[in-house]
Amino acid sequence: MNTPNGPSPKKGGGMTVREAGQKGGETVKKKYGPEFYEQIGRKGGQATKNAHGHAFYEQIGKKGGKKGGEATRDRYGPNFYEQIGQKGGQKVKQLIEEGKRAAAAAQLESQEKKAS
Repeated sequence: MNTPNGPSPKKGGGMTVREAGQKGGETVKKKYGPEFYEQIGRKGGQATKNAHGHAFYEQIGKKGGKKGGEATRDRYGPNFYEQIGQKGGQKVKQLIEEGKRAAAAAQLESQEKKAS
């Protein structure tokens, strides 16, 4: 039987599968250190690369990007993209104006130095 917080403990006071997994993970961490997880992760990534090739990563990347975009659309609605686009455009306009003012100030300063 499952509870809202996961599987219920076994009758007789034993550990749940989740508790046993956590205990095992902590034991491995104490024995080998966090670098161990980096090493096995790197080996797993290399094995996946060798087995599936570069195209596999492109494929899962596209799926992830699509999923993320759909989740954002569902969370904020389609008008959200219009709003952030306008904010981005306003920011670009502001930065261009600041750049023009800075260039004009630098040119004026340069002319003043030449005049003195």
